Order: sequence, then structure tokens, then C-alpha cells
Amino acid sequence: MSAALLRVSGLNAGYGGAPVLFDLDLAVDDGEIVALVGSNGAGKTTLLRALSRMIPARGAIAFAGHDLLPMSPEQAFAMGLVQVPEGRQLFARMSVEENLRMGAFLRRDRPAITRGFERIYEIFPILGERRRQMAGSLSGGEQQMCALGRALMAEPKLLMVDEMSLGLAPVVVDRLFTVLAEIRKAGVTVLLVEQDVFAAFSVADRGYVMETGRIVRQGPARELLSDPELRNAYLGVA
Repeated sequence: MSAALLRVSGLNAGYGGAPVLFDLDLAVDDGEIVALVGSNGAGKTTLLRALSRMIPARGAIAFAGHDLLPMSPEQAFAMGLVQVPEGRQLFARMSVEENLRMGAFLRRDRPAITRGFERIYEIFPILGERRRQMAGSLSGGEQQMCALGRALMAEPKLLMVDEMSLGLAPVVVDRLFTVLAEIRKAGVTVLLVEQDVFAAFSVADRGYVMETGRIVRQGPARELLSDPELRNAYLGVA
């Protein structure tokens, strides 16, 4: 792997006077899929909000050689830090194609945008079939595909995916994780935040385990997946 695309050092963040993240260190190398796992309330989504510059933070966040801390969410997005939010957050009364186009709102290269649509419809043929359909009428899995496609339309350097498997059938989850592997092969680095530990570590190169705002375990995903303590804690098996 090459040098870290994202490096977080001593990060502290929270809401108002309530701290959530405590001196957190994390790195994502260019070309990796890195999984961040932990139970509900561990602070995973708070970390993504801090990285996206949606909430204040203290410490250091370096992305593609730049200091992210003084940046606005729009500036971080323009640099290629793109998030697929928990709950999808689509525009329900806009069509699939209109939602996808929102991901490219900062881009001006129309031929490349057209190729982007073609790529998304190749990855997710069902979205091509339903491009004129209102996003709010899609199934949960189709909505997640649309949210992922919208993020890809922004041409991210780092794609941050928050709880992609939430509320979806296992067969849909398998398909989406396969797509993440395909995306990585196409040159997009991925930070995957998940409660589904098995699915996340099955596709990731490396992983971090978070508890109450701190990283408590890290290493190659295969080693973490075979760790008896983690298997018992998160998978219910020894």
C-alpha cells in the first residue's frame, strides 16, 4: 500500500459539552478498504461527521496531504471526501436520476458526468431501469444502491460508507459488499463503518474496533475476524 490517504491523530469530538471521541488515532491507506466496527453508540457516526467537518473537532485530520480541521463540509467534499450517510438520506420526491445528479453538483465536465451515469447503471442495472422513478418509492436495497451511486457520481478519493447493511436482506447486503470490492479495484479508497462485523471484515483489508469513543483493537481484517474474543463479543461464537 502507498502512504496514508487519511490520517487521524489524537482526535477529540462530541456534541456541545458532551465528548464522544477520545484521542482517537486511525489511518486509511490509498487503495484500501478499512472497516470500522463497534456496537451502536460507540461513536462511529460521530467520527464520520468529524471527518466530513460537520461537527467541530480537536486533534489532527490529514487528508491527501491537507489539513481538514479548518475546512468546511463543502471544502472537504470538493477535495474528494464523500460520505454515504446512514439512512441513505435521498430526496424522496426526486427521481433516481435526479438524486444521482446531485452527487455531481460540483462537477462541470459534462461528458464525464454522462460516463458516470453509464457506470452507475452498469454497476446497478436496476437503477437504470428505474431512473425516472421517485427515489422514495424504491425498496430499501434500491435506495441504498442509489445513495451509493450518488456518492460515486462525486468521483470520491475516499468513500465513507455509514451502516450500509442496516435493515437490508442478507442477499442485498452481499451484493452491496461485492460492489464495494469492485469500487476499490476501480481506484476508490473506502472507509466502511458497520455494525455487521462479519460482513465488514470479510471485504476489508484492515479493521478497527471502537468502543465508547476509543479504538480498542486494530489489525488485518482476517486476524480480527478470527480473534476468539471479538467473535464472542460481536458474532456470539467462540
